[in-house]
Formats: sequence, structure tokens, C-alpha cells
Amino acid sequence: MAAAGSPPAGPPGVPPAGSRLGVHPAVRAGTSRPPHAAPPPHAAPPPSGSGAAGWGAPGTVPPHQAAARHPASPPARADLTGHVPLPPVSVPLAPPAEHGAGTGTATLAVLLIGPAGAGKTTVARHWAQRRRVPTAHISLDDVREWVCSGFADPQSGWNEHSEAQYRLARRTCGFAARNFLANGISCIVDDAVFPDRPVVGLGGWKRHVGPGLLPVVLLPGLEIVLERNAERSGNRRLSDEEVAAIHGRMAGWYGSGLPIIDNSTYDVETTARVLDDVLARAIASPPTW
Repeated sequence: MAAAGSPPAGPPGVPPAGSRLGVHPAVRAGTSRPPHAAPPPHAAPPPSGSGAAGWGAPGTVPPHQAAARHPASPPARADLTGHVPLPPVSVPLAPPAEHGAGTGTATLAVLLIGPAGAGKTTVARHWAQRRRVPTAHISLDDVREWVCSGFADPQSGWNEHSEAQYRLARRTCGFAARNFLANGISCIVDDAVFPDRPVVGLGGWKRHVGPGLLPVVLLPGLEIVLERNAERSGNRRLSDEEVAAIHGRMAGWYGSGLPIIDNSTYDVETTARVLDDVLARAIASPPTW
């Protein structure tokens, strides 16, 4: 029988009437909270990475219990882009069809380098559209301009914000390239990589895409890039001083060991064909970089 003045007892497991749900009955105003009781012997230890001290500390969960709680994931479906594990990329994955046939059906990743006005984007798209196997074109400038509000336009001055957005765009392009390659689709990325910044330039692309990336430099004469830049509009058009400065820095690629195409006298079709021939030679004898 309940003591006089105490609330009537209810069914087992149901808190007494008037009590606060989920509050230990010994916790009252002006009293201390009772110490936590040790978990029963059958209770599993807290999962690694929980909100306790020592997140992810090794040895907190026995291997057999971890395997039981985290069973192996089902095999990834190869037909779902974005759900394919990205392995270390080592391209090309297939040889050219035959000698003298360009890159043929090879699956490969290309980095087309050049100054503003060299025709990188136009040539890269033309080459990708005319291959006999699925090939994607990824333009770094296009990805940079995915940022709408808050876009850090380099024309307003190169600063920490434009540098951060540039690095973000490169990582995004690198992931996209790896995803295409993991799904059997070749890709060509175009970017104005400077030879005097190897860590953030070629080194960055090598880290993001993989060691099999094939870089090619597109470097026409200064008068050509000035003419092509004058035909641009919007934030893609730079001042003549900026174009000349960028072109001058690109001269450092001479002597680097990378293949260089001077497309000063070539149209887009011819440049794309020369690019394919250069890539075929690079497949047979990859450049050291």
C-alpha cells in the first residue's frame, strides 16, 4: 500500500502522476543528481565517434562487434553516376586503336593548359565532341562561375577570396573528372596553369585527378591571344596588360618537358587534330612532370 500523501502507483514502467517524464525520481530541486550506474554486462560499448570524449579512439569497439553493427555495404551499382567508388586513377585504361589513328578508343584524362585567349575551351570542347568514345569536357572557368552571389571576379583584383574559389573549382573539376573516369568516360579539363606555381598548378591537378593525367600546353603568339581576347565579352575579357602578363608567364613551359602546341596559324579543327596526335604520342611515352 502506498504511503499517505504519495501519488498512487501506476503500471510498471509508467511514471507516477504529476512527475516529469524522463527525470530520475531522486532528482528534485536542491538535490544532487545520482551517479550514473554502470551499464549491465550485456550492454554494448558506445559506438566509436559518438559524442563522448576520445572520439574515434582506437580499441573502443572490439572488431567483431564493429562488424556486427556495421555490416558490409551492398555492392555499388555501376549504372548510378556518383555511386561508383573512385579508385586511384591510372589512365589511359585502353591503348589507341591502331598506330597512326590518334588516341583511338583510349580512355584518358587530359589537362589542356594555356593563357587567356589561347582557345583552350573551344579546342577542348571540339576535341571531346568528335571522339569515337564517350568524352566529357570540363571548363574550370565555367565551374568557377557556378558561384553567383558572392562570385570573386579576378578582374576586380586577385585576393584571398578569388584564390579560395579557384581552389574550390579545381577540386570540384578534379572530382568530376575522377567520377567520369570511374564510369568509363574520358575527360578533358582546361585551365590556365602557371609553370611558376607547380604546387597549386600541376601538382594540384595531379592530386585531384590522378597520376595518369596527360597535360598539354596550348601556346599561340601574343598577338593572337590579344586578338582573341578582344573578341570576348563579360568577365572573360581581360585587359591587354593582363593578357600580356599571363602570356609571358606561360613561356616558362618551354623546356618543361610537356608537349606544347603553337596554334597561331591553326583553326579549331586543325588544332584539335594536332592535339589528338600529341596525346597519342603521350600515351605511348608519357611525359615526366
